[in-house]
Amino acid sequence: MIHQSKLLGLALGTVMLFSAPALASEGYGDCKLFGKQGTEKAETAVPGQFTVIVNLPAVGEFNGDTPETITTGREFCMAVNIAYRLGIDKVVLKNASFDSIVAGQNKDFDIALALISVTEPRKKVVDFSTPYASGAFGLATRADSTLDEASIKTAKLGTQAGTIMVQWAQESLPETSLSVFDDTGAMFTALAAGNVDVVMTDISVILGQVANSGGKLKVVGQYPSGRDTAGIYPKGYAQKPVIDKIIADMAADGTLKSLESEYLAPAWGGVTPADVPVWKN
Repeated sequence: MIHQSKLLGLALGTVMLFSAPALASEGYGDCKLFGKQGTEKAETAVPGQFTVIVNLPAVGEFNGDTPETITTGREFCMAVNIAYRLGIDKVVLKNASFDSIVAGQNKDFDIALALISVTEPRKKVVDFSTPYASGAFGLATRADSTLDEASIKTAKLGTQAGTIMVQWAQESLPETSLSVFDDTGAMFTALAAGNVDVVMTDISVILGQVANSGGKLKVVGQYPSGRDTAGIYPKGYAQKPVIDKIIADMAADGTLKSLESEYLAPAWGGVTPADVPVWKN
């Protein structure tokens, strides 16, 4: 059974991450830069800036509760390094709901980064970037929970609207009572309040939220997703080949690995996906 929840919806907003356009370092937050500036060129959606759609909260990926407060994170600094290689020092974030991102409803942006799984239905309405990670479905409970691989099958499970986890849970865990939330903030609020027993989203977000919970939550397991993680472009976006090349270059030259080590490992509190038990459905 599915319950639709509309809690703590994140308003769509735009913010420039610097106050003085002439100072590139402010435009790049606190991110480490790799490679050479301006090695590629692209006509961005809004001239003179690199516009990124995000879905908050995403601890470890975009560190901050609002676009105004974000200066670090793996996906944020990945976007910054793309802009750097394009010779653009102005990075703008727009916060949007996950389901609007995968449905292709956003306009005037260059890439969406939100730990998005590549699927054939989504390819009909958006274009995907070169993959930059592989995903898994992480599971978090309250710290005092006794939920395990067997008892999850009849638990109250929460996940996020628009994700592939909704259909996966319906098919793979049909006996659970499934609640679908508009955003991760609402989902984790419901978990803390006891409205659901366990929540499921990308393992990176699970690890970040648990590490940031002050001991109130714990990671209990993960299910393999078998899906690549990639960015999303507007359908037919002309600059896809250029940005795809930059992402591929960053994978080849070790930049993506460095960003993961620099920004995800600390946000995960010393726990890595390899430390989390893999469950079978």
